[in-house]
Amino acid sequence: MTIDLTNAKWINEPKSYQIDNNTLKIVTEPETDFWQRSYYGFRNDNAPALLLDSKTNFSFTSKVSFEYKNRFDQCGVIIYLDSENWFKASIEFENNNLSRLGSVVTNKGYSDWATTDIASANSIWYNLSRRGPDFLIEFSTDGTEFKQMRVFHLHCLGETSAQMGKFNPPAPTDVSIKFGLYACSPTNSSFEAEFSNLKLEECLWLAH
Repeated sequence: MTIDLTNAKWINEPKSYQIDNNTLKIVTEPETDFWQRSYYGFRNDNAPALLLDSKTNFSFTSKVSFEYKNRFDQCGVIIYLDSENWFKASIEFENNNLSRLGSVVTNKGYSDWATTDIASANSIWYNLSRRGPDFLIEFSTDGTEFKQMRVFHLHCLGETSAQMGKFNPPAPTDVSIKFGLYACSPTNSSFEAEFSNLKLEECLWLAH
């Protein structure tokens, strides 16, 4: 089903954005990012993200379009539980010939960064699927054929499920999570990101 973004809620609401039916546009602000500690030591938690809420397993799809300006400019999909437990997937701009398709999983205040180098692009599709505390992120260049980027686990969701007396895998209605769309410019940059063709449906990621 298509998504009514008027029911979504901001964290770090940007100064400039537009919501029109099934489309969101964000103009990023300089020196905004999500990152926690690993390797660099710094902690950034000031990027804008428009978040939906779900207790059930789901698959969430979006087309993401952009005209990057500077290194590390990025936009994509996000899960945001709190400042120390979250996930994001995006293409990050490196230079005019090279970008990095990747994702960051942050558990208990420490971020990783998994990437693959790709030719510079100005659009991509993402599909994010949930099964309890476990997730699948996929990408597509045409919105039809999706390829796996990674499978990952958010530890605090698993711990919450165990504390509730539920074990592997937890019931799909264990814990509500917030997920959605984000854009940021970690350096002195600004660009417009557009999110369209949004869709939320029952989980397409089959049980193992």
